[in-house]
Amino acid sequence: MNDTWLLRAQQRLAAAGRRRPWVLDLLVTVPVILSGLRDLFGDKHGAVGGPFGSEEFASLPPSVTGALVGVLLVALWWRRRAPAVVLAVILTVNLGVWLAGAWMQAGMAMLLALYALARYGNLRTLAWFCGVVVAMVGVGMLVLLPVEHPWTGMFFMLGTGTAAVALALTVRTRAAYLSALEDRAHRLEVERDQRERLTAAAERSRVAREMHDIVGHNLSVMIGLADGGAVLAASRGESTAEPLRLIGETGRQALGELRRVLGVLRDGTTAARLSPQPGVADLDDLVRRVRAAGLTVDYRTTGEVGALGGGLQLTVYRIVQEALTNTLKHAGSGSAATISITAEDHTVRVSVRDTGPSAGFAPPVGDEPGHGLTGIRERAGLYGGEVVAGRHASGGWQVETLLNDRPASALA
Repeated sequence: MNDTWLLRAQQRLAAAGRRRPWVLDLLVTVPVILSGLRDLFGDKHGAVGGPFGSEEFASLPPSVTGALVGVLLVALWWRRRAPAVVLAVILTVNLGVWLAGAWMQAGMAMLLALYALARYGNLRTLAWFCGVVVAMVGVGMLVLLPVEHPWTGMFFMLGTGTAAVALALTVRTRAAYLSALEDRAHRLEVERDQRERLTAAAERSRVAREMHDIVGHNLSVMIGLADGGAVLAASRGESTAEPLRLIGETGRQALGELRRVLGVLRDGTTAARLSPQPGVADLDDLVRRVRAAGLTVDYRTTGEVGALGGGLQLTVYRIVQEALTNTLKHAGSGSAATISITAEDHTVRVSVRDTGPSAGFAPPVGDEPGHGLTGIRERAGLYGGEVVAGRHASGGWQVETLLNDRPASALA
C-alpha cells in the first residue's frame, strides 16, 4: 500500500516536472535562498558547531555575501543544461570563501550541483569532478578552515556528497530502465502490427485463391457455353448467334478483370505487370455490348479525347460504364441513353443521360442505392472533379461530371 502511494507520488512529481520544469527549478533553490538569508542576517561571528567543532569563522561583508548567494542561485538555474559548468562555478565560489577563512550555509548548493551532474551530465566528467571535490574538501577541512574536528567534518561533507551522487545515479538508472521498457513496448507494438499485416496478407491470398477457383471456374464455364451456343446458332442461321458471342466476349473481359484484381489482392502485382487498362478508345466496344443488351445508345465526343492521359481515360471509361450499368439496372433495356464527352481548356466533361424506365419495366426492389454514384464521385475526386446526378426535365436520369486533365494532387 505504501509502495503504491510512493510510486504514484513519484509519477505525479515526474509528470509535473515535465509540464512545468521551471517550478521544480524554483523549489530547488528555496533551501539555498533560506540558507543565504541566514548568511546575510545571522550571527557573523557565531560558531558553526556540529561535526566541525566550535571554531569561529571569518565574516564576509553583506554585499559580498549577497553577491555570492546570487551567483549560486543563477548557476543552479542552469544545472540541467550545463551541470559540469554549474558545478565548476559553485566549487570556485566555495573555494574562494574557504580561502578567506569564512563559511557559507549556502554552500549546500554544491550538493545540488553534484546531484545535477550525476543525474544529467556525462559519467566520465562526474568521475573527474568527484576527485576534485574530494581533494578540495580535504584541503579545506585540513588546511584552509579553522575547524576543531577536521576529519569528522570531512567525513560529513564527503558522506553527504556521496549520498547526493548515489541518489542521482539511482534516479538516472531507473529513468533509463523505464525508457528501455517504453522502447521495448513500442517495438512490440510495431512487431504486432507487422504480424497483423502479414496475417491480413495471408488471408487476402487465401481469399484470392478461393475466388479464383470458384468464380473463375464458373466464368470459364459460362464463356465456354456462350461460345458453343454462338457457334451452334451461327451454323443454324439463328439471330441469337451475335448476343451469345457478345456474352462470351463480356465473360472473357470479366475473367481478365477478375484475374487482374485478384493478382493485386494476392501478391501486390504492380501496374507495370498488368494488362493495359481500358480507355476512351474502348468505349466503342462498351457501347456495342450495351446496345446488344437492348439499350439504345447515342455516343459522341468533342475535342482531343484520345490525347488525354491514361489515368484520366480510365476514369472516363469507368464513369460511363457505371452510368450505363445504372441505366440498364434502373431503366431497363428498352430505354435510351446519350453519352457526350467533351475535352477542352484542360477540362473534360462527361454527360450520360437516359430517358427513364421504359413502359412495363419494374426497377429492382430492395436493392441498395448509391454505390454506383459513390464510385463515380470517388473516381472524379482523383481529378478534382465535380459530379451532379439527378433527374432532368424529360423524366430520365442524368449524370454530369466535370474533370480536370491533371490529378487532384497536382492541382493542390
